Amino acid sequence: MARHDFFGHPAGLSTLFFTEMWERFSYYGMRALLILFMVAPVASGGLGFDTGTAGAVYGLYTSMVYMATLPGGWVADHLLGQRRSVLWGGILIMLGHFCLAAPWISSFYAGLFVIVVGTGLLKGNISVLVGQLYAPDDARRDAGFSIYYMGVNIGGFIAPIACGYLGQAVSWHAGFAAAGVGMLLGLVQYVRGQHRLGDAGLEPAPGRTPEALATLRRRALGVVASVVAALVAVVAASARGLVHVSPTVVADIAGYTLLIVTVLFFAWLFFGATWTRQERARLALVGILFLGAALFWSEFEQAGSTLNLFADRDTATTIFGWHYPSSFLQSAQPIFIIVLAPVFAWLWVALGRRNPSTPVKFALGLIGVGAGFAVLVAASSIAATGIKVSPLWLVVTYLLHTLGELSLSPVGLSAMTRLAPARVAGLMMGVWFLAASVGNFIGGRLASFYGTIPLPQLFGAVAVVGIAAGVVLLLAARPIERMLDASVAE
Repeated sequence: MARHDFFGHPAGLSTLFFTEMWERFSYYGMRALLILFMVAPVASGGLGFDTGTAGAVYGLYTSMVYMATLPGGWVADHLLGQRRSVLWGGILIMLGHFCLAAPWISSFYAGLFVIVVGTGLLKGNISVLVGQLYAPDDARRDAGFSIYYMGVNIGGFIAPIACGYLGQAVSWHAGFAAAGVGMLLGLVQYVRGQHRLGDAGLEPAPGRTPEALATLRRRALGVVASVVAALVAVVAASARGLVHVSPTVVADIAGYTLLIVTVLFFAWLFFGATWTRQERARLALVGILFLGAALFWSEFEQAGSTLNLFADRDTATTIFGWHYPSSFLQSAQPIFIIVLAPVFAWLWVALGRRNPSTPVKFALGLIGVGAGFAVLVAASSIAATGIKVSPLWLVVTYLLHTLGELSLSPVGLSAMTRLAPARVAGLMMGVWFLAASVGNFIGGRLASFYGTIPLPQLFGAVAVVGIAAGVVLLLAARPIERMLDASVAE
C-alpha cells in the first residue's frame, strides 16, 4: 500500500497546501493595506489619492487578478505546464510585492501589474495540480480539496494581522515587504517539495510535437513583447505630455473593455455554435448564475475597499486601552470560513432530500451579503454623528457575508461545470473567474463613492440591491429548478 504523508492524502498535497497558504498570505496581506495606503496622506507615507481614484485602482487591480487566470490557464496548457506556471507565477508575485515595498509611484504601478500576471499563472493552475494528485475515481478527492482550501483561509487569517501591523504600525512599505517575504517562503517550500508531486503538471499539451511547441512559444513571446512595447510607449508618451493617462482613465477603459469582453463572450457562447435545445437551456442557466455570482462578488469583495475604509475611519479600534490596526478586522472572514465550512458541509449532507437547490442557495447567498450591508446602515448612521462605532458591527457584517459565501461559492463552480455542454466544459472555470472579475471591478468602483455619498445611503443601496436580487431569484427558483432538471436529464 502506498504511504500517504499528509492526513492520509498524497504527500504532494502538503506542498501545494503551504504554497497556496503563503500565496494567499501575500495577497490578503497586501489587499488589507492597499486602499488604505492609497488614500493615506503623503506626509504619512501614503499616496494621497482621493477615494474616487483609489477605488478605481483597487477595482481595476482586483478584477484583473481574476481575469488573468484565463490567459494563465492557456499558458500552462500550451506552453509551460502547470508546475512551471505555478513556479514562475510565485516568482512574479514575490517580485511584485517587493516593488510595492519601494517608495516610488512607478514601482507601485509596476508591482500591481506584475502581481496580476503572477497570480494569473499561479491561482488557477495550482488547483489543477491538486486535482492531478488523485485518480479520477479516488474517493479522497473532495476531502483533499477541502484540506487545500483550509490553507487558503489560514493564509487569509494571519495575513492582515502580520502585514497589517507592519503596514499601519511601522510603515506601509514594511507591510508590503512582509507580503513578499511570505511568497518567498512559499516558493522555497514549493521548490523543495516538488518531488512529492510526481508527474503532476510537468508537461504542457500532451501529444504535441516539440517543433510545434517551440513554434507556439515563439509566437507567444512575440505577443508578450508587443504588449510590453505598447505599455512602454504609452508610459513614455504620458511622461512627455503627449497623452493624458491617469488611474481613473485606465480603470474606465478597462471597465468598458471588461464589459465588452463579457458581452462578446456570452454572445459567442450562445450563438457561436449549433446547440441542441437542452444545451441552449443549460447555457441560459449558466447566464443566470453568472449574473447572480457577479452581483454577489461585487458586494462581498468590498471587504478590502469600502468596509476597510469604514473600519479605518469610523470604527473604534481600541480594546482595553490597546489600539490595534484597523486592518486586523480583515481576518474575521477567514476565521469564520475555517469554523463554519465544516458545519455547512455537514448540513448539506444531513438535509438529504431537503437540501436546497442551486438557485435557492444562490438566493440565500445574495440575501446574506445584502443583509450584511443592511447592518451597516445602522452603524453608519451612528458614525455620521461623529461617534466611532463598535467593531462588532463589522464582525456581524462579515459573519453574514460568510454565511452568504458558504451558501453560494462552493456550489457555483460545481453548477457551472455540471451545466456546461461537453464541448465547452473547460470554459466553465473561465466563466466563474469572469464573474469574480466583473464583481471585483464593480465593488471597487462602488468604493469610489465613499465620502461623496452619505454612508447610510451608499450601504442602503447596496443592501437593497443584494436582498432584492436574492428575493427575485428565490421566487424564480422553482421554474429554474424545472429547467435545470430538464436540461441535465438528457
